[in-house]
Amino acid sequence: MKTVSVYAPASMGNVSVGFDLLGAALEPIVEGEQHDELPFGDVVTVTALAATEATAATEVPLHLSCSGAYARFLPATGNIVTRCAQEFIRRYAPECQGLQLTLQKNLPIGSGLGSSASSVVAALAALNRYFGQPLNHAQLLQLMGELEGQISGSVHFDNVAPSFLGGMQLMLADDAQALPSFDNWYWLVAYPGITLSTAKMRALLPSEVPLATTIRYGQQLASFVAASYRGDEAQALAALNDVLAEPHRAAHIPGYQAAKTKLKGLGFEAVGISGSGPTLFAVCRDKAVAEQGRQYLQHHYLTNQYGLVRLCRLAQHGVQYKESQHDAVNQS
Repeated sequence: MKTVSVYAPASMGNVSVGFDLLGAALEPIVEGEQHDELPFGDVVTVTALAATEATAATEVPLHLSCSGAYARFLPATGNIVTRCAQEFIRRYAPECQGLQLTLQKNLPIGSGLGSSASSVVAALAALNRYFGQPLNHAQLLQLMGELEGQISGSVHFDNVAPSFLGGMQLMLADDAQALPSFDNWYWLVAYPGITLSTAKMRALLPSEVPLATTIRYGQQLASFVAASYRGDEAQALAALNDVLAEPHRAAHIPGYQAAKTKLKGLGFEAVGISGSGPTLFAVCRDKAVAEQGRQYLQHHYLTNQYGLVRLCRLAQHGVQYKESQHDAVNQS
């Protein structure tokens, strides 16, 4: 029986400087015995239903089972993985007789770590591979943005693109462009353990932005992109400043402003909100500083047992596939 499993990494949307236009995939830096911190992304597995279950149904049966550290927080009905399968089958696999779907939910919901995007990316990439890849990368990315938008409240690609493709991704009109990244940067992310609705956090933003703010936003993003291509770390780090969304969201994330002040004092060169929060990210180039920040956030930013702190690098690969007939992992 054919089985396809796909892992889709966590991601940061906006990356402070690129609201809805910039995103980055994350992978934890694993040292010693830290293997309990992995995986840092959701896994979706697709296989056929048993013949007796499939042929007895009047509609295409889709059976979903969920596991993982954050599975208990999933809604009882209307899971996005099932919705992805329903839409994919309707459009591209009407001959399907039924599927068994499994979601390993490793990312907290409403965290600012691209949780819904990870599930969507893993599900659609697995379905596309299972059904013989009827969609190319560009088509698949468009579908991922569409389905993820059903949860977040609007279609944007700054989480699905990096989770799917890896690295730092700049959103274009109808595609995504990988940006050069800095391998020596430490990306520290901390989720306090509380949930914030992406749709509600977006509602905090004004419907109109002053011209001066718009110009400043464009300058910051252009400066970061140019510095990335030139390899100018100092300018890239200086540009990681959110003038568009953070001023309206920071006060609504408990402990964020105090943590940002402390991390800056420790020597982190940039601190910002991951996506719409409440996860924060902080960047430095010194491992000792990174470890100090990790310890501080572990003791002062987390509010319960569901919170997490991860020291990461950018995940250069996006989705990872595992197929039963080959028993091997391919990276895309």
